[in-house]
Amino acid sequence: MPTSVRTLLALAIFMLMPAVNAYTAEEKKIQDNSFLIEEAYNQEPGVVQHIQSWQYMKGGGWLYTFTQEWPVPGQTHQLSYTLPVQRTDSTPSETGLGDVLLNYRYQALFTEKTAFAPRLSLILPTGDYHKGLGAGTVGFQTNLPVSVELSDKVVTHLNLGFTYAPDAKDEAGNKADTVGMNYGASVIYLASPNFNLMLEVAGTSGQSVTGPGTTKSESALFVNPGVRWAINFASGLQIVPGISFPIGVGPSDHEYGVLAYLSFEHSLF
Repeated sequence: MPTSVRTLLALAIFMLMPAVNAYTAEEKKIQDNSFLIEEAYNQEPGVVQHIQSWQYMKGGGWLYTFTQEWPVPGQTHQLSYTLPVQRTDSTPSETGLGDVLLNYRYQALFTEKTAFAPRLSLILPTGDYHKGLGAGTVGFQTNLPVSVELSDKVVTHLNLGFTYAPDAKDEAGNKADTVGMNYGASVIYLASPNFNLMLEVAGTSGQSVTGPGTTKSESALFVNPGVRWAINFASGLQIVPGISFPIGVGPSDHEYGVLAYLSFEHSLF
């Protein structure tokens, strides 16, 4: 295991020990803090969330994302953006800003046990396609997340989504239309309202440009066990750290890595 991964794991364990039992306010249930799977809960009125994740994979490639979510003005409608910074695992590797996402999500269903919140995203060509950091074109993405509370202790989340990039470019500037699909599911076990065990399965199937008007198919599939916990403050601030270990299966066999997560959620007023 790389030294950076061992260091990150040790830091997470150090953070976890006091956090499991020590809280500064009444417990606030963790609800919308998954890693590879999107949960179907929009932000509550007057509450903003700042989400960071960093995923390091075998081979040296990594991906950092920052997402900020806003209710507009209530839970029915939500706007957000996602800023990715990545390092490719190519030789030589490249590091830089990826393609930025502007997101709208509609809370179509929200009951005591079930939630559904379809998302539509505009993908901006901010990444340098010459370096393999972006598609070089405006793209579109949709995702259909469903969340179901199976019991007081178990929650499941289901995802299905699609991506379309007209005239996507490879590093040489060749263009072709590409389509992709993402899918996945997770099971969350609430050991307590503020300490959760997680198991996610997430996959993608898509295309990359190989020449003028030509593409090749690519797919990936990961099992991602992890934990998350919450630190609540009397002010209403909730901090949620987490860590998981994506393990490749099927088309991603022999791939593995580590994912660190950190979110801050607080009132605007």
